[in-house]
Amino acid sequence: MRFFALALIASLLPLAAGAQAKPTAAAGPITASEIDGDLRFLSSDLLEGRAPATRADKLTTEYIADQLRGAGVEPGVNGSYFQPVPIDVVKADPSTIKVTASGKSTMTLRSPEDVVVFAGSAVEESSAHGELVYVGYGATAPEYKWDDYKGMDLKGKILLVLVNDPPATAAEPKLFGGKAMTYYGRWTYKYEEAERRGAAGVLIVHTTESASYPWHTVVGSWSGEQRMLPRDSSSPPPLGMRGWITDSAATVLLEGAGLDMAKLRKDAESRDFKPVSTGITIDFSARNSVKHLSSANVVGVVRGKDSKLKNEYVALSAHWDHLGIGVPVNGDSIYNGAVDNGSGVASLLAVARAAAKLPSTRRSLIFLFVTAEESGLLGSQYFGEHPTVPAASIVADLNMDVVTVSGRVRDLDVMGDNKSTLGPMLASLVRPQGLRLSPDAHPEAGHFYRSDHFSFAKVGIPSVSIGAGEDYVGKPKDFGKKADEDYTANRYHQPADAYSPDFDLSGAVQISNIVLEFARTLANSPVTPTWNADAEFKAAREKSLKPVS
Repeated sequence: MRFFALALIASLLPLAAGAQAKPTAAAGPITASEIDGDLRFLSSDLLEGRAPATRADKLTTEYIADQLRGAGVEPGVNGSYFQPVPIDVVKADPSTIKVTASGKSTMTLRSPEDVVVFAGSAVEESSAHGELVYVGYGATAPEYKWDDYKGMDLKGKILLVLVNDPPATAAEPKLFGGKAMTYYGRWTYKYEEAERRGAAGVLIVHTTESASYPWHTVVGSWSGEQRMLPRDSSSPPPLGMRGWITDSAATVLLEGAGLDMAKLRKDAESRDFKPVSTGITIDFSARNSVKHLSSANVVGVVRGKDSKLKNEYVALSAHWDHLGIGVPVNGDSIYNGAVDNGSGVASLLAVARAAAKLPSTRRSLIFLFVTAEESGLLGSQYFGEHPTVPAASIVADLNMDVVTVSGRVRDLDVMGDNKSTLGPMLASLVRPQGLRLSPDAHPEAGHFYRSDHFSFAKVGIPSVSIGAGEDYVGKPKDFGKKADEDYTANRYHQPADAYSPDFDLSGAVQISNIVLEFARTLANSPVTPTWNADAEFKAAREKSLKPVS
């Protein structure tokens, strides 16, 4: 494997050597004006926040398909640009949400001040009733010799669980990825593991530090309509309640039962931790509206020219959806999603146009504009489970999620660069341009597991998400860090994430041209990317590549 990795990196050097060694140069066919045109439309109020399975869904996907059609990009789904994605839409009537605690601690939990709760499946009446059991981080990780459950029977219980991973220690600096969040730390894992154990519901304790976003992001993301894929018949019974609770509300609730939240948090940092029965009974109920609808992934293909390799693909992905119309903030209820992820869609459309005009590559390029990322990567998950081409034939996925609107950079932030040979390959490609790959500035946020490349990785496809770092050309040293913090605090998943004429799209041009060049390089390379030996997705790739007996 090492030989192939080195050979692949070496194959990139001649192409990279001819590039301009200037981070300020945005060499390539993509322009700011075309990105700006698409971004203005995609983030306009006309599209009402691009929520899946709404009127705006059809407007958005038809627009993307028309742009691909006009560029000469072929339809990628049996003559169509659309891969239907079934989606159940569930919304609780706010006036019916009731969360009460009784037993050793009695209180009514207010929504959304104290809790944000929602149904675990597409049912018109959702409910959960059971004893609250604190399960620490709720992780069962054999590779780390960690089990927070210790064999306790949790059927019918309501689990109180901490978000993120158990922290690494001086003795084990790489425990649960060290500073980097693993999948065990994600809220999706917490719910999945609770279902496997037959729990009735889950409340995840929120802090801004551990979640990497403030409480208002929780409210904006989960207090409105929830979207989910129809449940497979082989899945375990769904949770009656999913939800989040503020750290302050959890602290008060546990105090009433004679328990100290700070001590419980500390106790969960040890392998010796055992679940704690609180003596508190939680009752949740809500009436929901349920709709069984359909959204769509938009799929286009630029065909390769090599008779032996044209049925292999380099995938390029971006999610087109956002949160739609939600809780008003300062009188604005449209969550436009200009940066997240109108910027990625506009940039990927520009890449697709350029790819269709340039000389054909040996392998094909498949462009995927996926739905319902904000609902838990649903569109890309559906594509991974129902690929329009065999997953084994996709040699890599390059994802674009939140492309900078603040200018050019000297460094790239590449989620997953340390998991496969894609990282070293990209570093070799951009180094002659005066660019470098920077370590994840916020590894604790678990960004690798929060965007669509993760769905491709889960089925074994080497994947990365490519974005700007924090070292901006012509800006103060701390500009990038402050800009990211300001966006997370004030615009992320908020109506304020709207188009601005002050956007500097030169950085979007820079990133888009890099993604274009990297995709074409991979599509022409004699060898393909591979997972590193310790990557959690290596086994899935090896399984997919085995011939069917």
